[in-house]
Amino acid sequence: MVHTLVREQQLNCDIDTAWKFFSSAHNLSEITPKDMGFIVLTPMKKDEIYEGMIIDYHVSPLLGIKLDWRTEITQVDFRKSFTDFQKKGPYKLWNHFHEFIPNEQGVLMMDTVDYELPFGFLGDIAHSLLVRKKLDHIFAYRYKVLEKLFNKKQAS
Repeated sequence: MVHTLVREQQLNCDIDTAWKFFSSAHNLSEITPKDMGFIVLTPMKKDEIYEGMIIDYHVSPLLGIKLDWRTEITQVDFRKSFTDFQKKGPYKLWNHFHEFIPNEQGVLMMDTVDYELPFGFLGDIAHSLLVRKKLDHIFAYRYKVLEKLFNKKQAS
């Protein structure tokens, strides 16, 4: 069964700052909980993403078991959106659309993730018992870190 996770967050920054931060795979480790053991393996000469870019990671989503994860950037609309698609990893499907919408307060960042677990009904059970909560934890952590990075209260 395909599931969809949608999150949005208002960032107090300009579009250039938001784009530079989120389009750099090196920043993923900073916004991922430490217990995930998330490591970017692909050496990158430039931080600029492009369609067809392949990025390899190690991730330990459960019990410290290290898994390989490979994503491909399948779509880039400069300073507006990009999509990363899992080529190899723990999901049967992982398609993550990142969107950036400038507004009066800065930039509204939106994430839409379509994902599916392997193993049919066993994957559905794992989703209900564990995976959905883990994804909520990951995105809640990300929200908290981004609040600190982009939405610090200005001192009076």
